[in-house]
Amino acid sequence: MTRPWFRVKKYGWGWTPASVEGWLVLAAFVAAVALDGVVLRFRTDHGLPVFRAMVSFYLCLAVLVVALIVICWKTGEPPRWPRGDEHDHPEP
Repeated sequence: MTRPWFRVKKYGWGWTPASVEGWLVLAAFVAAVALDGVVLRFRTDHGLPVFRAMVSFYLCLAVLVVALIVICWKTGEPPRWPRGDEHDHPEP
């Protein structure tokens, strides 16, 4: 990897997409979360108890969030807590 897919946010902890690959990963994450919601609706409409449907929804959501964090960690800048100073984002 020559350039990071995600860069550190200017304020606070976390990442923001910095390349086309990063935006594609984020779009795939949003699509997967939306699909998880559609599956939740389908399961509750077809007789699965709401509690079981919600548990499966939140388990899937947790897996998706952990996967996104791992991808950001592996393909992005090292995480830190910047304060918005000029030293936090040196010019390339």
